[in-house]
Amino acid sequence: MHYPCYLVAKIFLRPFQLLLHLLNIMSNSSFSFSIDDLTLARARKGDGEALEYLYRTFSAPVYSLALRICASTADAEDITQDTFIELFAKLNQYRGDAPFWAWLRRIAINTTLMRLRRNKRFMSQLEEEKDYRHEGQQESDHPANLHDLEKILTTLSPAARTVIWLHDIEGYTHAEIGELMGKTPSFSKSQLSRAHQKLRSKLTWQTTQHIRTHQHC
Repeated sequence: MHYPCYLVAKIFLRPFQLLLHLLNIMSNSSFSFSIDDLTLARARKGDGEALEYLYRTFSAPVYSLALRICASTADAEDITQDTFIELFAKLNQYRGDAPFWAWLRRIAINTTLMRLRRNKRFMSQLEEEKDYRHEGQQESDHPANLHDLEKILTTLSPAARTVIWLHDIEGYTHAEIGELMGKTPSFSKSQLSRAHQKLRSKLTWQTTQHIRTHQHC
C-alpha cells in the first residue's frame, strides 16, 4: 500500500492515524444490512429462499468477525455455521426492538466468545491482568500496510484482539464489551490500551521507514 506524500507526512506527525486508517480499511464485517419484514416473516415460517437470503447476506460479516477475533479459519468456519444454526432456531424470538443485523451480530459475538472460552489462554486473561505491552515488538523490514496489520493483530492476545475488534470496528462501548465478556468496562479499556500501544509501536517504526523511502517524492 502506497500513500500520497501529504498523507505520509500527516501520519508521520500522528502515527496513530495510520492505525485507525488501516483498521477502517480492513473492516469487512459490516452487518448493517436492512432486512424487510416480509423476508423475516417468511424466514420465521421456514421458507428456504428467505433463510438462504439471510445466510448469503450475513455469512461474510459473521465469518470476518470470527476470523479477526479467533485468528483461525477453521474456527471461523465453525462459528459461522454455529451462528446460523442458532439464528434459525431463535428467529421467533426476534421482537424488532433493535435492527435485525444488530440482533444477529450479538448472536455471532456470543458464539465466537463461546468458542474462545475453550482457549485456556483466553480464559486465563479474563482472570488476570497480564501486561502484553512489550510482547512481539520486534521490528519489521516492511513498510506499514494492511497485510502487516493483519499479521500484527494475530500476535495480540485473544482477549485484546476481541476488544480491539469489538470497540474499534464494530463500535461497541467498553460497558457493552465488559458485559459481553463478563468483565468490567475497565478491563475492556485496559485491553484496548495495551493493544493500541502494541500496534502503534509496530506501525510507528514501519511508517518512519516508509517515509524515508518517499522523502524525495
